[in-house]
Amino acid sequence: MQKDTLVFDLIRKELERQRQGIELIASENFTSLQVMQAMGTVPTNKYAEGYPGKRYYGGCEVVDEIETLAIERLKKIFNCSWANVQPHSGASTNAAVFLAVMKPGEKFMGLDLSMGGHLTHGSPANFSGKTYHAIHYGVTKDGIVDYEQLEAKARAEKPKMIICGASAYSRDWDYKRIRAVADEVGAVVFADIAHPAGLIATGLLNDPFEHCHIVSSTTHKTLRGPRGGIIMLRHDFENPWGIKDPKGNLRMMSSLLDLAVFPGSQGGPLEHVIAAKAIAFGEILTEDFKTYGKQIISNAQAMAKTFVNRGYNLISGGTDSHLMLIDLRNKKLTGKKAQETLDKALITVNRNSVPFDDKSPFITSGIRVGVPAVTTRGMKEEHMETVVGMIDKVLMNPDDPDVISSVSGHVKEFMQQFPLYPELG
Repeated sequence: MQKDTLVFDLIRKELERQRQGIELIASENFTSLQVMQAMGTVPTNKYAEGYPGKRYYGGCEVVDEIETLAIERLKKIFNCSWANVQPHSGASTNAAVFLAVMKPGEKFMGLDLSMGGHLTHGSPANFSGKTYHAIHYGVTKDGIVDYEQLEAKARAEKPKMIICGASAYSRDWDYKRIRAVADEVGAVVFADIAHPAGLIATGLLNDPFEHCHIVSSTTHKTLRGPRGGIIMLRHDFENPWGIKDPKGNLRMMSSLLDLAVFPGSQGGPLEHVIAAKAIAFGEILTEDFKTYGKQIISNAQAMAKTFVNRGYNLISGGTDSHLMLIDLRNKKLTGKKAQETLDKALITVNRNSVPFDDKSPFITSGIRVGVPAVTTRGMKEEHMETVVGMIDKVLMNPDDPDVISSVSGHVKEFMQQFPLYPELG
């Protein structure tokens, strides 16, 4: 078979883009080489609808072992009794949780997208907002989750489920407080920890499993694995809605969640990706990963302090985690302009709405900045000042091509000291 040089040339081009630039998108990271290698292996050829030991196809004995290994490693990471490693993405993970817990039209609560929430937490453009009745809580003027508003709305609306979690929120969560009001109104607490999961896994942030009924995550952000999703329960429990199995027994929550993933919302699992997840989970169980998690927080706080010292307005004034949200209105810039200009200088961020934004989601007043990827490449606290200095130089001269060209050259030179996948040549 003839090699498709066009596609492989483009892949090589993307490798060089990643090597040369500074990656600051908070939801991105660089997997280990062996995680990538696993994704390009023969389990991609295997259909395995169902679960280990209960497949609808023959020949699944080996992928059963792979998937079981992934499950057992994940349970060990988060001290859980049950886990599902089949979801293809974060959105499909959350869709399965909704399917297991909610009926169309029923009420749930989530953090407003414009306040740092996620599309799948009730955006009217998403299945979650279209299929179910979404009620939103927000943040205070200081940029902290408005727990008083959350509690008041929960008591007034009595939602079936309360979601805690976000895509652009830099502070830790008070899961205990959310569980208290959920118990009061009879709601299930669902924690989406897609962003801080790696920091939770290493004990650096509050543990949602102590207070939340269901926890989901992606595997490709701070967990540093392949793109995919996971669902976990620390303690399994009988569903509170009286749903029974064919034998008349109350179904356990784990059973409802398994059924919601397959056959409820997906077909055959991606066993090559599950193999890569298993490798990533093994890496997370090492001491090196704990050191990595601590470095993420140190880098993020060093970066946040440098931005503040240069007059940037950080929502909530700083960060507890791996990311920060920056309101650029005092710098007379939009998020769109900042993102596009930094792109030209080989610095990648994403435009992002800020709380109480007066601009559209396509323009935005802010940018979201995260450090997992640059930490993976070996950056330390002292490098954050250099990175922020280059960002500041570009943003203060967004229409000066000479400045942008000068910074892009500096970025290329700077990043040579942090090699990415040198084994690939």
